[in-house]
Amino acid sequence: MTYFGIIIFLGLIVLFASFFTVKQATAAIVERLGKFHVVRQSGLHLKIPFIDQVAKRMNLRIQQLDVIIDTKTLDNVFIRMKVSVQYQVITAQVADSFYRLENPENQITSYVFDVVRAEVPKLKLDDVFVRKDDVAIAVKGELQEAMQSYGYDIIKALVTDIDPDEQVKHAMNRINAAEREKTAAEYESEAQKIRIVAVAKAEAESKKLQGMGIADQRREIAKGLEESVKMLNEAGISSQEASALIVVTQHYDTLHSIGANNRSNLVLLPNSPSAASSMLNDLVVSMAATQKMEETSKGSFPPPPGSHSH
Repeated sequence: MTYFGIIIFLGLIVLFASFFTVKQATAAIVERLGKFHVVRQSGLHLKIPFIDQVAKRMNLRIQQLDVIIDTKTLDNVFIRMKVSVQYQVITAQVADSFYRLENPENQITSYVFDVVRAEVPKLKLDDVFVRKDDVAIAVKGELQEAMQSYGYDIIKALVTDIDPDEQVKHAMNRINAAEREKTAAEYESEAQKIRIVAVAKAEAESKKLQGMGIADQRREIAKGLEESVKMLNEAGISSQEASALIVVTQHYDTLHSIGANNRSNLVLLPNSPSAASSMLNDLVVSMAATQKMEETSKGSFPPPPGSHSH
């Protein structure tokens, strides 16, 4: 019975060792006596115990490898770039992916370094940020061609980070701040210009209206003076006496207006009534002399050519 039990126990061990399972999105590489035999996909499978063994279980899901690269640009700025490579084992080439490459991550990293350090030195720093997709496309194209023969498919290559030197970043921030200050100054100057133009237009309009008001005021004053002179003439007062009376009246009105404001700093010289009368007489004499000179100058012109005197 003891030997029979041992045989049954060994039989169960062999039976259980004959079966193995493979998880979803995984492929098992089976070797027979150390030589590649077959690739098994997900599910339950049978193998010969002690002769067949699972050498490797390959992950068929998309994987990502992040590569950090230090390089410099065309304008001699050192930057650190992070390139993320998404890759996947080709289902039909699982054996190649296991046997042909010992360390696929190192292989991918080497190709990324080679492509990035060949492409980035052709670009200036600003162009690296703008054309990072072109760098990613170049990385993917180079990797796809090289890694496909090893059983790996390159799904996507992404430039996920571009980090210049700290001093360069500070300089870029200062340039950006200076540019914004310049733009703000331009807008402020334009606003100031608009305000000055608006004030000038308002002042011009005010002067225009003020001038019209003064003109209307003087016109009405002249009409009033004319009516006053007519009324005084009808009362038997001559035009010269009426004018003198009006001048004296306006003189006192002016003095009354000046005296009504206790903060006025206006001084009227001369300020006596006789001075106003003298000013009126001087004005009348000047006008009469001017009229006489005009009449004399018209009569002194020589006769036109061709005319005959009789």
